Amino acid sequence: MDKRQAIGSWLSGPRAAAEEMGAEFGYRGERLGLPEEGPGSVAPLGRRFAAIFIDWLLCLVIAYGLLSDSGVSGTGNWTLLVFGVMSFLTVGTVGSTPGKRILRLQVLSVTGGRLSVPRVLLRTALLVLALPALVWDRDTRGLHDRLSGAVQVRT
Repeated sequence: MDKRQAIGSWLSGPRAAAEEMGAEFGYRGERLGLPEEGPGSVAPLGRRFAAIFIDWLLCLVIAYGLLSDSGVSGTGNWTLLVFGVMSFLTVGTVGSTPGKRILRLQVLSVTGGRLSVPRVLLRTALLVLALPALVWDRDTRGLHDRLSGAVQVRT
């Protein structure tokens, strides 16, 4: 292998290099028994980021308007608290946050159906920590979803 091939494989990423060597990964969600496209397929990252952005803005407005008496600078911790409570309550009851509902996404158990209360609590706690949500597997499920046995799908 010459230097250009080595640099090319490095730039294209480990998945592309593994595929060139013959490894087959399939589509996102195939290992979970989910369809490749359409309802029930793994939610795309762009929609998931947009949903969390909508949720965060909603929580920021709630924290600023109702809970913060020290102005904008004091809303950060309240926003995180409101985000955690909102995420726990909405995912635990209807399976999606307001942002996910707007973008037609839902959080389900990998075995189908809703998550149990302890699993929703674990997922929410890890989501509030942020770092587990930024570590993904090859199905683009965050560590918070993997550890809680959840998957975000299109509705």
